[in-house]
Amino acid sequence: MSPLLTPAGKWLGFVTAIWVQAISGNNYTFSNYSDALKSIMALTQLELNTLSVAKDAGKAFGLLSGIASDRLSTSVILLIGSFEGLIGYGVQWLVVSQRIHPLPYWQMCIFLCLGGNSTTWMNTAVLVTCMRNFPKNRGPVSGILKGYVGLSTAIFTDICTALFSSNPSAFLLILAIVPAVICLAAIIFLRETTPAAGTIEEKEEARFFNIFNVIAIVAAVYLLAFDITGNHGHVVSHVFVAGLMLLLATPLFVPLYSVLLKLKSNSDIEQQIKEPLLVGPEDSPAKPQNPEPATAVSTIVGNAGIKQQPMIGEDHTIIEMMRTFDFWILFLSFLCGVGTGMCVMNNMGQMGLALGYVDVSIFVSLTSIWGFFGRIISGLVSEQLLWKFGTPRPLWNAASQVLMTLGFVIMALALPGSLYIGSILVGICYGVRLTITVAVASELFGLKYYGLLYNILILNLPLGSFLFSGLLAGYLYDAEAARSPAGGGNTCVGPHCYFLVFLIMALASVVGFGLDVLLAIRTKKVYSKIYTDKKFSPSSTVA
Repeated sequence: MSPLLTPAGKWLGFVTAIWVQAISGNNYTFSNYSDALKSIMALTQLELNTLSVAKDAGKAFGLLSGIASDRLSTSVILLIGSFEGLIGYGVQWLVVSQRIHPLPYWQMCIFLCLGGNSTTWMNTAVLVTCMRNFPKNRGPVSGILKGYVGLSTAIFTDICTALFSSNPSAFLLILAIVPAVICLAAIIFLRETTPAAGTIEEKEEARFFNIFNVIAIVAAVYLLAFDITGNHGHVVSHVFVAGLMLLLATPLFVPLYSVLLKLKSNSDIEQQIKEPLLVGPEDSPAKPQNPEPATAVSTIVGNAGIKQQPMIGEDHTIIEMMRTFDFWILFLSFLCGVGTGMCVMNNMGQMGLALGYVDVSIFVSLTSIWGFFGRIISGLVSEQLLWKFGTPRPLWNAASQVLMTLGFVIMALALPGSLYIGSILVGICYGVRLTITVAVASELFGLKYYGLLYNILILNLPLGSFLFSGLLAGYLYDAEAARSPAGGGNTCVGPHCYFLVFLIMALASVVGFGLDVLLAIRTKKVYSKIYTDKKFSPSSTVA
């Protein structure tokens, strides 16, 4: 057997998946260099927001990576993503560093779109492969991987702040080179492997995922401590970067421990091998008449040869999925959550300047770090509550919408410190939505076509960015800037600049809350079945 297909190889692949996700949040870092683009290219806020929409529109082409996930290997998908990112962000670096003259506006839109699309290939390769490798732990897998995506913005921002004093040119150079290098490592080690079989392996997976969670939380607290302690000297900044690199390498101890555990358990393995390979009919477990899951409903039935629509919880094709009411509830509720979240992240630079903050990197990092906590906690706790009580996972999305509504109202009031509180709440809720929705989609519509399903849901990122950031925030901001005597043409200063934007997004969050509650009610039977199957499955009763 290839070393990469052993348990240790599976965990090494998961570690490289974590690294890929830790550099896949570059799409959320636009605020760190948007002012430089706006100045060099002499853009209005609406034009700048349209650039951010072009960046997010790259995710619309993620459907290509979803289709490719069923036809191409993980390594090829990663290679495509790394090449696109190198070109997309590399050209932006050339423009911001003024090594070339600013390109025509439409060409910049293309390169931002290319950079945005690069992450869809990376995310698809990593998420689809790991969900298939660990199907019994979808919540923790989604939470850990999406958690590191949330941390990636803070990782990039803090490293650039520590080493290059928040230089936007250096920041873009990092975005271009680092993801390409990390993807090359993942190409070597990330493979689809055999899922866990039996209680022992499942318990081992759960224990290892707890270790990954602890490591991730330590990394998040480390980043948060650096952000809230203010300015740092040259030596402290370099020590911080060295410590961060060590924390990102720490997950390697898990596959190493897996190897040591395997060596120590040789006696147990030998004892298992001594069990008879051939058993009589009286000793063999009865085989179910239909070894497939409940997907038998979607097979040809009767003499009419009619293929029935599969039930929710079974594998769906994309067409079958889009025929269901539950898919559109999930899609629209996801739009209300991530669309408004994308608007805040894309406009954080201008929101901070409007409220009198010169450096907005702290808000970018806070959104990223607390987004991590939202992802990691929701993935872990929702899994525990599902297995113990059968709690429908969409209820977590509903709870996040309540907090997000509160965050937008706080930012609209523009009280002292409101941007700090608002960025934390929006970050948490955005993280919850991404993690929970990924797991919910796999539970309602299956894993067979998951790569394409995931990228259809991710269409909400460019769509939400266009609606809430490109149209809503862009038009209203420019309208306020035109009326502002302190403005100067394309700049708005004061709490009124985004007041109406925040109120409208709060209303959208209320709509999202209603949709999530409706989905939780409609899918209650699905989660009850998952709970029952887990509780009374043979593997859960074996000592």
